[in-house]
Amino acid sequence: LQGIFVLGLPYALLHSGYSGLFLIILAAALCCYTGKILIACLYEENEDGQLIKVRDTYEDIANACCKRLPPRLGGIVVNVTQVMELTMTCILYLVVSGNLLSYSFPRVPVTEKTWSVIAFVTLLPCVFIKTLKIVSQLSQLCSLVHFIIILVVMTYCLTQTHQWSWAKFRLSIEFEDFLVSVGVIIFSYTSQIFLPTLEGNMKNPGEFSCMLNWTHFFACVLKTTFALTAFLTWGEETKEIITDNLPSFLETLVNLCLLAKALLSYPLPFFAATEIVYACISRENHSKYGSPLFSLGVRGSFLLLTLLMAMFIPHFAMLMGLTGSVTGAAMTFLLPSLFHLKLKWKKLSFLEKCADISIFTLSFLCSLAGIVCSTKRLLQVFG
Repeated sequence: LQGIFVLGLPYALLHSGYSGLFLIILAAALCCYTGKILIACLYEENEDGQLIKVRDTYEDIANACCKRLPPRLGGIVVNVTQVMELTMTCILYLVVSGNLLSYSFPRVPVTEKTWSVIAFVTLLPCVFIKTLKIVSQLSQLCSLVHFIIILVVMTYCLTQTHQWSWAKFRLSIEFEDFLVSVGVIIFSYTSQIFLPTLEGNMKNPGEFSCMLNWTHFFACVLKTTFALTAFLTWGEETKEIITDNLPSFLETLVNLCLLAKALLSYPLPFFAATEIVYACISRENHSKYGSPLFSLGVRGSFLLLTLLMAMFIPHFAMLMGLTGSVTGAAMTFLLPSLFHLKLKWKKLSFLEKCADISIFTLSFLCSLAGIVCSTKRLLQVFG
């Protein structure tokens, strides 16, 4: 919940003003809610009224909702959407790593793409990751690095309190800039792709709802505090990535920390994506697909694919925005609310139905607007 997107929150406040603060809180509540209803779709009540887990993955939920359609169509759509978003995330980490290395060592005569290859080499051990436990340990280190970055930025901001002024907040906003802010804020919370796997690996799945409440609460508090202090410090001069506003002696340190964070963040989407691909390929349980060597080949091929795409796709950042508007909104809001309505309609209260329908409608409109804006910018770039 505390990814690299967090560093763009002060810039989001620049374009959304006071409404941005409200959006940070609202997004936390909505993402927490859709996470809960997604996990609720994994369970059904038995004759005694007890909840029994009958599904394990996002794919299983989709297949249960699309029984009347061609077999496994729902699962195929969900898997393709998940792999697209996870792949784009992995590529983004490689692009960011190359960019950060290039800025950290400007005197070294190496291109940004070459730096991405160097970063890729450090990620080669990812092909040997077989369990979520290893990923969680790397994510724990990632969280530690993240808090160091946040601490450095906020400490500097607190030394500049004499410059703070609430007059820096905008009252009027431009629609397209506001949509960009909405995207940054919402996608800084997204985690629904990982939730079924996470819940399935918990020692006590009954504590999942409580865990989700506390993590989103603390994430909301940290994001609000961080975005507010940083924006009050730099105001109209706030840059897209807030670390670019730091003095040079701090910027290099923070950039290296960001590099470590990007590399430590890579294994989670990589593991999730390769697990989906491997499960789809080996579904028929053929012995040749179940071998460790084949599993290693799948992970190695996926790792190489992310490098090639990071190096050769032009205007990747804009393409990421377009993909995020489609896959991010679908996996986080559209599908959880739709699946919940489909599977639990008879047992939902009137307010729960209204909540699900409202989230679906609102996210559909935001996604559509995001697609239009991203496509417009891509067309401008390509002339």
